Amino acid sequence: MKHTTKFALVVLLGVLALFLEFSFHLHLAAQIIITVVGIFISITMLIEMIKTLRSGKYGVDLLAITAIVATLAVGEYWASIVVLIMLTGGDSLEDYAAHKAGKELQNLLDNSPQKAHVLSDGHLTTKSVEAVQVNDQVVVKPGEVVPVDGIVLSGSSIFDESSLTGESNPVTKSISDDLMSGSINGDGAITMKVTKIAADSQYQTIVKLVKASEAQPAHFVRLADRYAIPFTLISYLIAGIAWYISKDPVRFAEVLVVASPCPLILAAPIALVSGMSSANRNGIIIKNGTTIEKFATAKTIAFDKTGTLTKGILALDQIKSFPPYSTDQLLAIAASAEQQSSHILARSIVNAVDKNILLPVSEIQEVTGMGITAQVDQHHVKIGRKKFVTTETLETPKQTAIYISVDDKFAGYITFSDQIRPEASITITQLNELGIKNTLMISGDQKATANMVGNQIGIAKVYSECLPKDKIAVLKDQENHLRPVVMVGDGVNDAPSLTVADVGIAMGARGSTAASESADIVILKDDLGRVARALSISQYTMKIAKQSVLIGIFICIGLMLIAATGIIPALIGALFQEVVDTVTILWALLAHRDNADLKQLIAQQKNI
Repeated sequence: MKHTTKFALVVLLGVLALFLEFSFHLHLAAQIIITVVGIFISITMLIEMIKTLRSGKYGVDLLAITAIVATLAVGEYWASIVVLIMLTGGDSLEDYAAHKAGKELQNLLDNSPQKAHVLSDGHLTTKSVEAVQVNDQVVVKPGEVVPVDGIVLSGSSIFDESSLTGESNPVTKSISDDLMSGSINGDGAITMKVTKIAADSQYQTIVKLVKASEAQPAHFVRLADRYAIPFTLISYLIAGIAWYISKDPVRFAEVLVVASPCPLILAAPIALVSGMSSANRNGIIIKNGTTIEKFATAKTIAFDKTGTLTKGILALDQIKSFPPYSTDQLLAIAASAEQQSSHILARSIVNAVDKNILLPVSEIQEVTGMGITAQVDQHHVKIGRKKFVTTETLETPKQTAIYISVDDKFAGYITFSDQIRPEASITITQLNELGIKNTLMISGDQKATANMVGNQIGIAKVYSECLPKDKIAVLKDQENHLRPVVMVGDGVNDAPSLTVADVGIAMGARGSTAASESADIVILKDDLGRVARALSISQYTMKIAKQSVLIGIFICIGLMLIAATGIIPALIGALFQEVVDTVTILWALLAHRDNADLKQLIAQQKNI
């Protein structure tokens, strides 16, 4: 039975017992109803407690069960119903705080390649991807997703592998080059030979990694459970001594009523719910309370590069022109020739110029995998790969570049780079100030590019050229004193890493649904600075939660000592417990407000 159902049942039957007791004076009927409810709840809690103990954990249920049974045994059934309402109400709040959104893989599975065009005896047949065998020849048409892993037999095209490697730059593939399933073909048809069946190909490997990671969730102890053992022992000790001295079993029940662990059960969930509400106001979805606990004590934060620390959009970096052309003239010629192309680099060039300076263009021809030729303002222009444009010996830039010739004379080249997010540097600084000294960048990008980005932002350690399995290895290899480990990413290739990390954070505004579903925290706005905000909120929430729990415990211990003298009847003790609950609840609700550190972070980010 769900906790919310138990709570509703206890409240309903409690109201019924009140009605029978005070309207019809049916004392026995009211006592029987409360006793049956109390025994039923106690049995269900006992079963849950046994399961918890078998899993190697310890909770606060033992003390709660003892309080219910003791009050029923000595006939203090109204005190029992008050305790029952608090216990089941606390469990319901904890369920709400846990807010089990799950980590569904359906979107990842839906986007996986389903069909393949198999070439056999000169005929093209469309088959399900599961029917494709090793050594089959498969045709991948423009715009299609590569269905399985293989090597190129004929043709040449540009492929987008960013969802697999995190590498933002498009990759040109020609004969004998490897192809990974899940990469997206550009504008040229290619024929490939299958090297792995669908189940063993790269995209399905990512799916399996996420599933395997989900099957082994990280163990983390709830906040209340850490105080359960000492609090329970103290409660039993005081109650036992009171019973021994007074020789009255009622005294035992009176002590345990005020010792009921409602502050432990209520305070933490309410603080966590308040913290999640605060995060939601800041464009951050935190999926459960355990995530807040882990994130608040994080020692390491790892970032993907493309789309996370960078914008994930290639933009013009440098324009190198040769006489007689200036940089502005070269850019205008290139943009004019590329204005009808849908290629990612072409769009970046066209978007970088004023449309009013575009020159007349005609006779545009595209050479697959190489570039284009066109007549621009009555000049013959070539744009594309270096060997397509010129035979001159040139120093090759490290970044992605396209080359331009005019009337068969080399005119220059344009380089592109993924732009670092403007808020990236201040975010790393803020994380350092919040106690995160071990910052990592785990990227599928080449070493030179990754190191440049990491150094510019202030990342402590950079890992480059990492596939999804490599990212997982880096996260798992972090030493215990550097845990909990947090991973921040946005692509399909990040989904396994987000799942295997102690806390996974997805940049959900532009990231893949699979990454968002695999993550514990989702940033709803395209703003890396909200990672620091999420950490600040988590730390403040846990501070308030611990304070409210400890306040409740100290008040309860004081009430137990008073109850041990016999001056607090069981029902009055249960009502005192309500006062304790109210105090702890009001304190826990402080987590809903924006704390001073968070306000300072927001102000710093606004000044970027």
